[in-house]
Amino acid sequence: MVIAQSLLKKYKKFKTLPHLAIRLSQLISNEHSTVYQLEEVIRLDPTLVLRLMRLINSPYYGLHQKVDNISRAVIFVGMRNLRNMIVIEALKDIFKNPPDEQIFSRKQLWLHCAAVSICGQMISERIFGINGEDAFLCGILHDVGMIVEDQVEHDLFIRACKAYHAESKPFSECEKEIIGTDHCMVGYLLARDWELPPEVQLGIKQHHLISENISSSRLIGIIQLAEYIVGKLGYTALPGMHGILSPPLIRHIHDNVEEYKTLAKDLPEELSKAKELYHPDES
Repeated sequence: MVIAQSLLKKYKKFKTLPHLAIRLSQLISNEHSTVYQLEEVIRLDPTLVLRLMRLINSPYYGLHQKVDNISRAVIFVGMRNLRNMIVIEALKDIFKNPPDEQIFSRKQLWLHCAAVSICGQMISERIFGINGEDAFLCGILHDVGMIVEDQVEHDLFIRACKAYHAESKPFSECEKEIIGTDHCMVGYLLARDWELPPEVQLGIKQHHLISENISSSRLIGIIQLAEYIVGKLGYTALPGMHGILSPPLIRHIHDNVEEYKTLAKDLPEELSKAKELYHPDES
C-alpha cells in the first residue's frame, strides 16, 4: 500500500476530482439535497450542462420529448446516474492515448471499462433485480489504477505490460514484481480519496481476487462476471487479457447459462446506445 500511496502523491494531474464535482458528490450523498441545489451547482460548469443535456436527449434514455432544462434532466437521470456522469466527465480526458500505444492503448482500456460498466449494470438489473448504478460506477473505475501507473511510472508500467505478454502469469503479478504494487490497490486508494461508496472502493480493490467466498450478487462478483463476459466479446484491457472467475461464479454462470447468453447477445446494442455516456473523443 505504501508504494501505491506514493504513486498517488505523484499523480498531480488527476489525484482528486475537481472542486465542482466534489461539491456535487456531497450534495448527491445528502438525502436532504434538493434538485434546485444541484441545478445551482451544475449551472457553474457549462461543459457539464452541455453533457447532461446531450446525455438525457441521447438514444440511451430514449425519451420521446426533448428535455431542455437542468431540473428536468436531473430528475430523469437520477442522483446516482448524475454522480456517475460527473465521474465519467472528470475521467474522460486522461484516457487519451500517450506514446507506446501499440503496447498499451488508453482508448482500448476505456472501451473495456465502458463495456464492464454497462455489462455490470445489466447483470445487476437483469439477473439479480437490484439497482445497477454502483456496478456501473465500479466498472468504469475498476482499472483506473493503470492510468495512474502509466502516467507516474510509465517505463515500469510498459515493462509490466511487456512482461505480461511474454509470460503466462496474471498482469497484477507482473505489476507487483516490476512496479511494487498493482492497479487494483492504486484504484482503490483513488476511489477512497474521492469518497466514493465503500462497496465501490472494495470492488475496485478486489476485482481480480479469486476466492470461494465471492458471491455472484455482490459487487465484486458482478464486476468479475462482467469482465469475463466482455473479455469473451473482445473488449479487453490489454490484448489477450481475459477475466478469470472465482469458483462460485463459474457455478453461477453454469446454472444460469441461457440468461447470460441473452445478456451477452444484447450487450453490443446497449453499448451502442450508451455511446454518449462513455465515448472518449467527444467533448
